[in-house]
Amino acid sequence: MASSKSNTAIRRRLVSAWVSTVISLALVLLLVGMGTLLLVNARAVSNYFKENMQVSVLLKEYVNEEEAMQYESKVAALPGVRSTRFVSREEGVEEMSRLLGQDFLDVFESAPVPISIDVNLQADYVSSDSLAVMKEMLAESPLVEEVVYQTSLVDALNQNLQKISLGLAILVVVLLFISFVLIANVIRLELFSRRFSIHTMHLVGATKGYIRAPFVGRAAVQGLFAALLAILLLIGGLFVLKDEFVQLFQIFQLESLLVVMGIMVLAGVGICAISTFFVVGRMVGYNRDKLYAY
Repeated sequence: MASSKSNTAIRRRLVSAWVSTVISLALVLLLVGMGTLLLVNARAVSNYFKENMQVSVLLKEYVNEEEAMQYESKVAALPGVRSTRFVSREEGVEEMSRLLGQDFLDVFESAPVPISIDVNLQADYVSSDSLAVMKEMLAESPLVEEVVYQTSLVDALNQNLQKISLGLAILVVVLLFISFVLIANVIRLELFSRRFSIHTMHLVGATKGYIRAPFVGRAAVQGLFAALLAILLLIGGLFVLKDEFVQLFQIFQLESLLVVMGIMVLAGVGICAISTFFVVGRMVGYNRDKLYAY
């Protein structure tokens, strides 16, 4: 009876240790997954901001709407142009009224807002050199008074997005290193109670590979469960945030999420298996005195 209770208590402790290990690994892998998700979507986020930056083509005062629409169709056919939007004088006045107030026209004899065309370019064309070429092409028309875009914004956008991508890559690498250290420590604590069994197997002639195999296999399964739990937490978090950041989630691609899920599974299984491989290998080499002092 006492032996049965003792075995039951041991099983409970093992199950509790297994569950706590899986939860700890899942939380670490969740951080890895979040960083990786941002990293693999960095280009998509970059393209989103670039393609939403507008180039405003201001037409001359004498240009009527029919001429402007014909010119818009020519602009839309230019290489690198993603979309165009015709802005009439009335729309321009409304936009200026929202920015400057309803009475801003009182100081003018006639509406100073010309017909304009808003141009959105493809992401690859949003750079200082490409925009300079595009401005020259647009300004060649006798209908165009001025082509306006924020050069400083373009340069800052490109530089900051490169820095963000590099920062995310470094973050993911650091998180993977931290994951390896934390997982190794967790596995070392979990194997602490089995150190005598490992030593006994070594004494009866079992090879390191034979001793390692069952521990590495169990660790891989443990890592798989932790990765699956982390994936569920990540997906749940994305669903919670989806309504708050609608535009951001329009950028994210399903393929990238599948890639991140695959990386989380590989990281969980791989790091657990590799950590267990080295931890068990060290324990096999302990002598009796070091084993008791461990």
